Amino acid sequence: MSIAAAGPEPAATADPVIRIRGLSLRAGGRRLFHGLDLDVRPGELVAILGRNGSGKTTLFRAILGLEPVATGSITVLGAAPRRGNPRIGYVPQQRIVQRHAPLLGRDLVMLGRTGTRFGLPITRAADRHAVAAAIDAVHGHDLASRPLGELSGGQQQRLRIAQAIVHEPPILLLDEPLSSLDPAARAEITALAAAQRGRGVAVVVITHDVDDELRRADRIVELSEHGCWVGTPAEARARGIHDHPHHPDEHDHPEVPDHLDPPGPVT
Repeated sequence: MSIAAAGPEPAATADPVIRIRGLSLRAGGRRLFHGLDLDVRPGELVAILGRNGSGKTTLFRAILGLEPVATGSITVLGAAPRRGNPRIGYVPQQRIVQRHAPLLGRDLVMLGRTGTRFGLPITRAADRHAVAAAIDAVHGHDLASRPLGELSGGQQQRLRIAQAIVHEPPILLLDEPLSSLDPAARAEITALAAAQRGRGVAVVVITHDVDDELRRADRIVELSEHGCWVGTPAEARARGIHDHPHHPDEHDHPEVPDHLDPPGPVT
């Protein structure tokens, strides 16, 4: 099951919501990748591939304004990346909430609205309306009043997507959103991402489901310390990307740890 279910044909003439030119990223003195040129347009699905340590999550963090670039540039909606940008929805790698967690489902989604405010977070009518709409978008009415710790991984992931879209952002970044989910939950998350794409949201997904993304995505990006490759799924097949699984091995370097919070709190 792929996260990249069919969406609308991307508008080739639309202005890119993400523009990357000559990008290189480094971590701990090591070059992760270099020379990335990429435009992402509304309604487009772009799949990011690469071995562990190739800089996939670090690329997301640079788009979010959390990591500096070594060389090159990134523009997001025509401006430099900035931390806490509500116009980017971000779902990080799955972190299962423990059973004793006191938050309810709607509390997690509300953090997407109030989590970056200074002082005691006070909810407003607009916040409550936005949270209700986001929960509705992920078909989460039955989850809103339940403690997070009682929910399955797939149910928690649905609420994280609700948190990510609570500001109705034009960009959605998904970091291995199907990892560790059972087939039914994977199908649900795939459908939710496709619905966002159907609204014209640009969806960028980090994935290890290579074969599925070669069938579904508009474009494939492969990151490597030796350089970057961007092309269509047909070009990726011709290049033999499907013959090289992108799973970690003993020679991979670990990704940069996620020790800085993304925009808005993520539990």
